[in-house]
Amino acid sequence: MIEPGFETTRSRLDEAVATGAAAAITEQVKTTLQEAIRTGLLTLHPRFYGTRPDTYARRRLHRDPQGRYTVVVMAWGPGQGTALHDHAGIWCVECVVDGRMAVTQYDLVSEKDGEYRFTPQTRVTADRGAAGCLIPPFEYHTLANLRGDGPSVTLHVYGGEMDHCHVYEPSPDGVFHRAVRPLSYHD
Repeated sequence: MIEPGFETTRSRLDEAVATGAAAAITEQVKTTLQEAIRTGLLTLHPRFYGTRPDTYARRRLHRDPQGRYTVVVMAWGPGQGTALHDHAGIWCVECVVDGRMAVTQYDLVSEKDGEYRFTPQTRVTADRGAAGCLIPPFEYHTLANLRGDGPSVTLHVYGGEMDHCHVYEPSPDGVFHRAVRPLSYHD
């Protein structure tokens, strides 16, 4: 089923990914998503709002037939969020469709012998229509639903199929250890 307004949005995303460099692509994708959400051009079927008790729900909306990008919708239950993670070298644009999210970006300070050190850089509260870009190597962040009484929904456009990421788990001494986390889609 095609979501209302998605064909127009998809056409604009196709144009964006043809622009070349990641910085230009992500800025154009960001503008496309913000306009689609803020103007109401793109609306999502209620099934995309369904949350899961154990983790945020991840559902694919579209995969470009040429493999240039994938559009994923995530639904976050109250209090749900991510561990510190990267995007495995893939650019991404994230936009809030509904709700309120906290986005905290981190800088990688050092890595030696599998031990990583990060410094938190910015924490943004993002409401409906707010969007941000991640371009490797600046791709480390956490996301969390700030809406205490219901779900938040976000739209993510990745520069390919993001089938895994790396999560960084903290140890008591402030050092993080990296692990591969496979990603999949729900229903």
